[in-house]
Amino acid sequence: MKDGFIKVAAATPEIHVADCAFNADNILTLCREANEQGVQVVGFPELCLTGYTCSDLFLHEVLLEGAKQQLLRIAKETKDMDMLILIGIPVRVRGALYNCAAVLHKGDILGMVPKRNIPNYTEFYELRHFTEATAETAEYLTWGDQEFALSPMQVFQCTEMPEFTVGAEICEDLWVSNPPSSALAAAGATILYNLSASDEIIGKAAYRRDLVRMQSGRGQCGYVYCDAGQGESSTDLVFAAHNIIAENGSILAQSKRFATGLTISEIDVKRMDYERRRQNTFHTEDVFDYAEIPFDMQLRETELTRPVAQTPFVPSNKDDLAERCEEILTLQATGLATRVRHAHAKTAVVGLSGGLDSALALVVTVHAFDMLGRDRKDIIAVTMPCFGTTSRTKNNALTLAAAYGTTCKTIEIGASVTQHFIDIGHDMEDHSVTFENGQARERTQVLMDLANKTGGMVIGTGDLSELALGWATYNGDHMSMYGVNGSIPKTLVRYLTAYEAERAGGETGRVLRDVLATPVSPELLPPKDGEISQKTEELVGPYELHDFYLYYLLRFGMEPKKIYRLAKHAFAGIYDDATIKKWLTTFVRRFFIQQFKRSCLPDGPKVGTVTLSPRGDWRMPSDAVSALWMQQCEQL
Repeated sequence: MKDGFIKVAAATPEIHVADCAFNADNILTLCREANEQGVQVVGFPELCLTGYTCSDLFLHEVLLEGAKQQLLRIAKETKDMDMLILIGIPVRVRGALYNCAAVLHKGDILGMVPKRNIPNYTEFYELRHFTEATAETAEYLTWGDQEFALSPMQVFQCTEMPEFTVGAEICEDLWVSNPPSSALAAAGATILYNLSASDEIIGKAAYRRDLVRMQSGRGQCGYVYCDAGQGESSTDLVFAAHNIIAENGSILAQSKRFATGLTISEIDVKRMDYERRRQNTFHTEDVFDYAEIPFDMQLRETELTRPVAQTPFVPSNKDDLAERCEEILTLQATGLATRVRHAHAKTAVVGLSGGLDSALALVVTVHAFDMLGRDRKDIIAVTMPCFGTTSRTKNNALTLAAAYGTTCKTIEIGASVTQHFIDIGHDMEDHSVTFENGQARERTQVLMDLANKTGGMVIGTGDLSELALGWATYNGDHMSMYGVNGSIPKTLVRYLTAYEAERAGGETGRVLRDVLATPVSPELLPPKDGEISQKTEELVGPYELHDFYLYYLLRFGMEPKKIYRLAKHAFAGIYDDATIKKWLTTFVRRFFIQQFKRSCLPDGPKVGTVTLSPRGDWRMPSDAVSALWMQQCEQL
């Protein structure tokens, strides 16, 4: 399964300054190692065939000819490697000397990409030796039996998978205000290589890392930074070999500094292609002067080594989690505060079940009222016990409402639901969907009418995961006057609630922690021995899996077979293949057939990159057919 994953490497060989044969030996050693590991593109540092720090030796014919002959040797000795290789080399053309990235494939020199921005400040004095390339620079060279172009206006495209297109820039090109890589990305390059000799000073590594990461996001591409290291002259500078691989704003891999060897990861070029289609501000005009140089590569199966988070909605850096939780709660609360103010609502009515989602909805409402300087007594928390309610959830609801200083009401709905079943002729022993939904709709009616009575608005509690699965009663808990959790997936709801428990402390924190420990359940079926009998994740599957599927289906438009592959990688040792397939099939089936519920969602704030609002991020016909997606699921 290729699925668009291209295994890439940044390589730093040990070099000797001006010893082209030694340098070529070490480049070849790393090429062989990369090839054995299934790498499909490998890049080496700027001027690594000669050494970046050759200084005035760059003007000597013997050095330039030595580099040329060693590049031809490398091409010859890698002709059996079906791998794109980028190597830094000085190239003379008549009276000019260019700092180039040579691009090789199966023994052929496909082209040379010259450096466009030549630094000549502080420790850099490259203009002493090198000529700055422009868009008009176009030279056609013959080296032995090799014929190729030297031009910055070229990208290298795989004939088997056109989305796999590589562009190159060199060191300083990245550090300027308008990097060539931006135009290269617009010209179709999904993988950008930077061949660099970036000397190390205090604080530069973090800046370099951010620069690479942000350029990969700006260009919606993979960006591979190949840095010079051991062996460069230390007369005045130290080179750290800080190799970095980034994709669409995230760091996939980076090397330990001051070391040699390979840094390897996989770039998802199909994901980058989807991102560009989705974001219509990714412009491709004014880039048609770029030549597409084809290369015929037999794409290999790619074993994934890149990190794939089990909870993609949750920040991977746990140090950032508290800050992110605070930001999300503020976004939710600000949206609600704005709506309460606009509607001149006297109260906010929250159905409080003692479960996770309603607890978060109450937390958000409290934050909103605090923002508005409103009395928390104007928040009406309503618990509505019925046939499935347990003492644990009821007590937690009452305790939480009191801990936050809200007005709490207990409204028993068993009698009214029973009367309703009598009216429609439903047998009380028939615990079918009618039995369940009748309770949910009665609760919504109570909340709506109570909001009318108090001049308030009903706050929706349902989360993004439930919306994706359609795990809500239509015109029951599916409906509200403002849904604060509508773009918060269940995995993130847990983190937000845990954060609030830690922040609040005391009795509030204690009860929130017990809510977190309570099995997720709608509590619509009678308890067994006083315990919850209806556990959601036993019925529809683990929410951590469903949130994973949701993220990759919506955020990157991935097909089920690719999501399945990523899930197996992320959840290895936790869920077996059959379980992952079972719940993925369930997710796809439910996602399609439950769209009608999402087509009439109440308003609510967008918080993350994935939402299902029919007025915003997700527009899908309710009668769309899932056959193509289900067919893939069945074939897994």
